Order: sequence, then C-alpha cells, then structure tokens
Amino acid sequence: MQTSQNRRRFLATLSATGAAGLIGLPHSKAEDGRLETTTVRIAKGPSVCVAPTYLADALLRAEGFTDIRYVSVDPGPPSARALARGEIDFTTNFSAAFIVAVDSGEPITMLAGEHVGCYELFAREGIRGIPDLKGKTVGVPSLDSSLYMFVSGMASYVGLNPAKDIRWVTSISPKPMELFAEGKIDAFLGWPPEPQELRARNIGRVIVNTGTDRPWSQYFCCVHAGNRDYVRKHPVATKRVLRAFIKATDLCVSQPEWVAQRIVDAGFTPRYDYALQTLKQIPYAKWREYDAADAIRFHALRLRESGFIKAAPNKILADGTDWRFFNELKRELKT
Repeated sequence: MQTSQNRRRFLATLSATGAAGLIGLPHSKAEDGRLETTTVRIAKGPSVCVAPTYLADALLRAEGFTDIRYVSVDPGPPSARALARGEIDFTTNFSAAFIVAVDSGEPITMLAGEHVGCYELFAREGIRGIPDLKGKTVGVPSLDSSLYMFVSGMASYVGLNPAKDIRWVTSISPKPMELFAEGKIDAFLGWPPEPQELRARNIGRVIVNTGTDRPWSQYFCCVHAGNRDYVRKHPVATKRVLRAFIKATDLCVSQPEWVAQRIVDAGFTPRYDYALQTLKQIPYAKWREYDAADAIRFHALRLRESGFIKAAPNKILADGTDWRFFNELKRELKT
C-alpha cells in the first residue's frame, strides 16, 4: 500500500514539474499525425539501469496517452516472451533476449538503443580476464537467461567454448551474486544494483566493465523493443512512446540526483546511493552517438558463435528491427 501511494506521489510530482518541457525538448504532436491508441503497456523489472521507463509515465501523458500500464515481468527471455505474446507492448532489455526470440520467429521488433554498459563481470582474485574463466565456475540464474548468453558470448569472443570450458552453476535462490559473495563460485555477471552492492561490500574484482571495456563498450547492450503488431498498427503511438523513453533517458543524464530520488520514492529501488551510482556510471548520453544496427549485428554474431541462434545477423536485422522512429527522433531531439 505504501509503495502504491509513493508511486502516485512520484507521478504527481513529475507531472507537476511539467515533464513534457522539463528537459527543453518541445515538439508539435500534430507533426506526428493522429494518435491511433491512447493505451500502452510497459514492462517493469527490477534493474535500475532501465530507469528511463520508470520516468516515462508523465511524459507519455504529455504525448497523449491516457491509459498507461506498468506490468511486472522478469527481465531477459521472460520479458521477450511476454512481448511476443502481446501481454505487454514495449520493454527494454539486453538485446540478446530479443535476438534469440526473433531467430525463433517471435513477433518482436527492436526499435531503439537505450544505453551502453550496465553489466559488470566479477571474479575472485587470480582471475584477470575472460580467458582465465576456463575450468572455472560461473553463476547464472538459468541456462536460458540473458546473463548466460552474455557471458557465453564473451567467452566465445576470446576463443573459449562456453559449453565445454566453463562450469556453469545455475541458481535463482540464492542469487548468483550471493553465491559469489560466499565464495561458492568463481565469477558472475551482475547488473545494477548488484555491482554497486558488491563494491560497497568490497567483494571481488571487476574483470570486465561493459561501460568502459572494448569491444563491449562500443555497442548498445540494452534496447527498446515493441510487439510487432502494436508497432505496425500504431506507428504514431510507437514513435511517441519512444520519444517519451528518450526524453526520460536525457533526464537520467542531466538530473541524476533528481531521478534517483524519484525512483526510490516510488518504490522501484530501495537505495538512493546505489541508484545514483548507476545513473552516473551508465553512459546514457551515447544514445545519440551509437548505431543500434551495429549493436544488434555485433551481439547476433556472438550469439551465433555460441550456438544460441542459427540466423545470420543480417536476417535478424531484416526480420526483427525497425529503426525509422529512432532515426527520426535523433534528428528531432538534437539539442
């Protein structure tokens, strides 16, 4: 009950600030055309890195939406499956989950890049890089999780066979982070706020930071995707949803303290300090600079090398992406 009340206060506060003009990016809705629907359903997950979706409510209302629903869905493949089934209209995730779904023929369309570098690979002392994971234990929630896909892609990129060279430990409870903290596994890949918590506890060392280490830092890790039918039937609505997401992303860059406090007050995450660290560390501003198609091509190659998909990257791009809205918004939101 308290979380629900906090969230209502948060949205009222955001609306009161005049969210549509808060970051100085006015636009004429008439230029987009008539809004085909005023309803949108958006996935809500546990990670701080998708903070822009938590801020989007008032911005979406400014875009003309009146029925905005946040649906709790586990991140990664579960979120992609919910999108494909039409249980949600939009979600933000590590692109691997979408690429695998598209390879399987699911009706998903990747639309825009959100940010670079929310994942960090932690390892115990003596492990200096990804090649040193050979013969070591790595914890993941499951063997169909985005975390497993990402670490497997990293391993195959440096010449390891992830299926044979790494000993995988799967666990949902306790989480892999806790197994790592207890010394029961050698490494695990974390996303916010897990890396922030481990640093605060002075546990382990980071051997890959996808926000700063090449080649991972050169590509979007997380992208916005929509249900294919929604995108096809509602192109104006799709563009306005993306515009709200992107404006919220810019708020994470320009006002991280404000954003961190708001998402804590709303009950999306419990720790202000971890939220603020995340917002300051993730290079959200690079959405203007990076090429989303390059990111999908790069990650699709890694997934193909690791045996997760059969299709070539160009087929994934042809079947599962539509960048026209993203490219239009890059031009419109230059300032």
